[in-house]
Amino acid sequence: MLLPDWKIREEILIEPFSEESLQPAGYDLRVGVETYVNERLIDVEGEGELIVPPKTHALVLTLERVKLPDDVMGDMKIRSSLAREGLLGSFAWVDPGWDGNLTLMLFNASNEPIKLEYGERFVQIAFIRLEGPAKNPYRGNYQGSRRIALSKRKRGNRR
Repeated sequence: MLLPDWKIREEILIEPFSEESLQPAGYDLRVGVETYVNERLIDVEGEGELIVPPKTHALVLTLERVKLPDDVMGDMKIRSSLAREGLLGSFAWVDPGWDGNLTLMLFNASNEPIKLEYGERFVQIAFIRLEGPAKNPYRGNYQGSRRIALSKRKRGNRR
């Protein structure tokens, strides 16, 4: 079952919370303070914007910390206006028990740079209630993230 707006407000810890970001069946996450583009960490808050060059991927930290109970998971989708400009996102499920800011991968499939501003809504997360609490809620490598989290795979597995 998807959580409606009023249940999201009551049951999901999102901070800082924005009423403008609350949707009927989800919440729009905003561009946070850091991004990682072309092997360079960028302070989006200081610069005010992120430019994703054509045919390039970027890691974007959400402004919001999201904390999920053990019986709720999250499913994320890129906002349709950004998809129409050629911005694609690859997102994993947000597991029950997750707590932290999310590092999300975006890819600019267009031939033009795409600009995202600090605090701009860019991804919607919907919350799905499980039949019961997970026996093993998330406690993995990225739990508690507050900054951009690069891959924590073993170096030998990366090219």
